[in-house]
Amino acid sequence: MKTITLVFLAIFSLPSLLLAAASQDSPSHRKLLLESDRIVFLGDSITYKGDYVSNFETWLKALYSKRNFDVVNLGLPSETVSGLSENGHAGGKFPRPDLFTRLDSVLEKTKPDLIFACYGMNCGIYQPLDEQRFQKYKDGISKLKKKAEESGATIIFLTPATFDSKRKPKQAHYAEVLNTYADWLVSQRQNGWLVIDIHSHMRNALDEEQKQNPTFTYQKDAIHPNSAGHWVMTQPIIRWFGDIPASQCSSPSDLLSFHHLPASIHPLVKQRMQVKRNAWLSHTKHQRPGIKPGLPLDQANAKATELTKEITRLVKLTTR
Repeated sequence: MKTITLVFLAIFSLPSLLLAAASQDSPSHRKLLLESDRIVFLGDSITYKGDYVSNFETWLKALYSKRNFDVVNLGLPSETVSGLSENGHAGGKFPRPDLFTRLDSVLEKTKPDLIFACYGMNCGIYQPLDEQRFQKYKDGISKLKKKAEESGATIIFLTPATFDSKRKPKQAHYAEVLNTYADWLVSQRQNGWLVIDIHSHMRNALDEEQKQNPTFTYQKDAIHPNSAGHWVMTQPIIRWFGDIPASQCSSPSDLLSFHHLPASIHPLVKQRMQVKRNAWLSHTKHQRPGIKPGLPLDQANAKATELTKEITRLVKLTTR
């Protein structure tokens, strides 16, 4: 990987200068990307939807156009790291899935170099702040970190998205729960943890929008972000890797325009993410009902390869 790093610095000198100026830590953060071939995302339904994952992939392709990172989205709706579930979840059909019923399989079969993990939204099971539930969350996150590192992967934690209490005033307490969970995660930086604070950025963006328009929301159900909300989630990830100019773009298409690439790349990246997600979820096994099975892995990889070829073609058309 040292050769790749030197080539990147030689060819992309101007972007490198911009990135290096963005954050004192960003060179070491970017080094994680350059040394990673397979990048796995873990999380709940927000990660499963995956817009912020495909946004991140689009940014990777824009910045590292000659690299084909293998990004695998393994988010699973309803999942927690706390192992908790409220009574009557899913109408009483099944309890919330626990990450640790599938994590060993995920680590063994995907063999990730780098993991992003975004948990918390479901982990307090939408109840008021409670020390025992909070401890379950902290224990689950710590267990995930230990298992990930034992597998040889580096893990980056993403603080949970916001809970828009204006959409569900009767559950306004849950915004405090997620504030507390996010603050605890951020505090672990002092122990050497890698943590990107999505929560504060999203909360600040929401507050600013609602000052102008009190009915504004990224989350109609208070929980699941729309596409604009997923872009807001993406911005601090890009910024953490030092690309301040790209993080200030207003959307994935704006990001591609900034890099003089066609907007048609992003839908192809998103389609590829979904094909791989469905296949890998089936391949690694999970216990949650209601998830549509994916293609067999070899068929999904073949389809993903074709999409990658088309993405590469579009990149080359603009970079000749």
